[in-house]
Amino acid sequence: MTDQNARTAILDAAEGVFAAHGFDGTSMRQIANEAGVAQALLHYHFGTKEKLYEAMFARRSDAINAVRAAALDRLFGPDGQGRPTLGDLLEALFRPTVEFGHEGPAGNLFSRVLAATANADDERSRTLIGAHYDAIARRFIDAFRRVLPPLRQDDAVWSYMFAIGVGMTMMAATGRAGRLSDGACDDSDVDAVMARLVPFISAGIEALAADRAAGGTGRPPVFPPRSGSGAG
Repeated sequence: MTDQNARTAILDAAEGVFAAHGFDGTSMRQIANEAGVAQALLHYHFGTKEKLYEAMFARRSDAINAVRAAALDRLFGPDGQGRPTLGDLLEALFRPTVEFGHEGPAGNLFSRVLAATANADDERSRTLIGAHYDAIARRFIDAFRRVLPPLRQDDAVWSYMFAIGVGMTMMAATGRAGRLSDGACDDSDVDAVMARLVPFISAGIEALAADRAAGGTGRPPVFPPRSGSGAG
């Protein structure tokens, strides 16, 4: 087995074991057994479990974000003066993730790793998300404001965060949409997912921009307590 083949086998095995057991529940021995290599090879190629996790995470994240970045470059053009729609931006943001998440076992496994890392608050997870996702997130946040000028910076950031929450849920096909719809919905159909995901998220972001354009505060109205409600 060549060094490159060994690295790939280790990364593939790590993806599966980390997805199943999480970082803390995974040992280097488990990964070595799954990869069919000596444990010493893991240390030779990656050093520590932390560095192996980072390499496993970076492999998929950087590939997805390279596609996203290229899509943004095309949408705005070489002179930066392109005029994409909000829908165009959301396609660029989510289609690479959803398509990869639906690419068989590997996509499903990484979607679980990504969701766990993005929703964790430990220093390792925050560092990984910051290193591999914050730069592309800022590009999309800026792009939201370019296509919807009334959108304030804070609204654009919230829009991105809420959008990512929805997109993360739909990254991998779980079959739940089919169960809830008695078979009418198929979450393994990427085009069907995107055809609904984009307008759904667009409507929320556009509503925030419209509220700002109309002089709104971006905060919900405060109603007085109802009589007998127990307030006070």
